[in-house]
Amino acid sequence: MEVRSVTRFVRISAFKAREVTREIQGLMASDALDVLRFSPKKAARLVTKTLKSAIANAEHNNELKPSTLRVKEAVVGEGPTIKRIMPRARGSASPIRKRTSHIRIVLTDEPAPVRARRAPEGEAPGGGERRGRGRARRETAE
Repeated sequence: MEVRSVTRFVRISAFKAREVTREIQGLMASDALDVLRFSPKKAARLVTKTLKSAIANAEHNNELKPSTLRVKEAVVGEGPTIKRIMPRARGSASPIRKRTSHIRIVLTDEPAPVRARRAPEGEAPGGGERRGRGRARRETAE
């Protein structure tokens, strides 16, 4: 079952907040809280607030155990931009964009999907011998 929480009109740029949400995607909710607790960024505090809200929603509305929850997705979208101006030399003005964002976190109690194992370094995915382009061209030229 999926549970979501959204925090809207947060006064931080989406670009800065996405840096934090990328770190917690796919983690267990308790591990994500630990990662966020030790992050020095302002966005970490805002994402923590949204994550705690999602955990509370799961407990209260759906009677799910917090220990089973995993962060399925953590998305930050752009909100409206508040526009201001700053006076500059000779009567001109420069724009100031105060960006806002919307933070959405989706938790699930389903286990993480099992990913296919990557081939070891230097070995082709098919398991055969690996050839570079240059070598193949030289062989055909001869």
